[in-house]
Formats: sequence, structure tokens, C-alpha cells
Amino acid sequence: MKGMGQVAAILVVDDEEPILELLKFNLEKEGYGVFLAKDGQEALDCVEKEQPDLVVLDLMLPGMDGLEVCRRIRLIPRYQQLPIIMLTAKGEVIDKVLGLELGADDYMTKPFSPRELLARIKARLRRMNLSEETDSQVVRGELRIDIKGFRVYVRGEETELTPKEFELLRVLLEQPGRVYSRDDLLERIWGYEYDGDTRTVDVHVRHLRLKIEKDPSNPEYIETLRGIGYRFKG
Repeated sequence: MKGMGQVAAILVVDDEEPILELLKFNLEKEGYGVFLAKDGQEALDCVEKEQPDLVVLDLMLPGMDGLEVCRRIRLIPRYQQLPIIMLTAKGEVIDKVLGLELGADDYMTKPFSPRELLARIKARLRRMNLSEETDSQVVRGELRIDIKGFRVYVRGEETELTPKEFELLRVLLEQPGRVYSRDDLLERIWGYEYDGDTRTVDVHVRHLRLKIEKDPSNPEYIETLRGIGYRFKG
């Protein structure tokens, strides 16, 4: 992530030339550096070579699709928190849920408003800058979370989490005892009011419990308040 005085670089991945040109024009007008890619492999090569601050990634790409590109980016440790906004002509909830669970941070359906996309890009970059300024270590009982190192330790042993599991745990640990509704968590973790199926939160909570709880069926850390949401026990 660039410092506040530096120009952020955005990688736009789409096989439609008009969309590439539209986004390039609008992003450069806002002062961003812009890289373009027309397929999945070109996108992965650009991520490695140019190290962008954010990726706008189309789902329907020739050859390797956007979901696979997203998955491969998230397999690289230094890019596990690289913001990814997915674009698609599809509107089905299943596509959104799958994209978000694979590590996308946000989702927009074509046709979209360039102005709204720019607002989401700014929000994502601002959030990344803020996260770099927070305390790097959070300790709660037998859990220790290393914010900057993207590591979690449970009873002294390092536990591997996905990007969304990590962010979910970080949010819940910020204010132990506070109750978060599913909509709250979607907005905090995915960055906007997700209009799809909130069950994606339940899926992430279930997976997270399997990794940090001694007995996931009787959790000591993440408590379910039926009909309301979740909280980290204070």
C-alpha cells in the first residue's frame, strides 16, 4: 500500500475493451495510476510485476476466470490483503457468495456506475491505510492476532485462516461483548451493504470456530445470539 502522499495504482482486469478504456479514463482523472489486463494470466503477471494497491477484476474472463484469478492471488502471502473488487454480468447470489468466500472484498454487477465504483475504490484504499495505522497485536485470552503479519495464534500455535476468516476475527476482537448483526459484519468486512444471502457470514463463523475453538459445538470465544448475530465473549 502506498503512503498517503503517493499515487495508488489500480489494476483493471476485463476482456471488454470499452470497459477498460472507461475505467482507465475515470481512474486517471482521479489521479490513480492504472494498469490494464485482458485475461487471467496477464492479470497474475501484472500483480507480481507491478504490485498494485487494488484490483478491479471481471468474473467472466477467457480461459482462467476471475474466481480462479482471485483464488491464486490469495494463495500468495504478501497479497492476502490486497483489495479485490469483482465485476460481473451475472446477478445470482451464488456467484456473489462464491466470489466473496474466495477472498473478494467487494462486488459490483454490470452495468455499473463508474462513480459508485470510484467511491468503493476510495473506501477500500482508505480502509487499508487505516488498518496499517492500528496496533499490530491484539491478545484476548489464548488468542493472539498479529494484524500486520496476518497471523493468528491459538494456545501458542499458529493457525492458518483465510483472509475473510482473519478479518471476521479481527472485527469481533475489537470490541469483546459487542453484538454484531450479520448485516453489520457484511458491511464491516466486505465494505458495503451486501444485498445477497447473509448466510455467507454463518459459513465463515462456522469455519472460524473449527480453527480456534476447542469444542466448536460449545464455543468459548464466538457466541451466537439467535436471531440477532454474533459477539466475541468478553
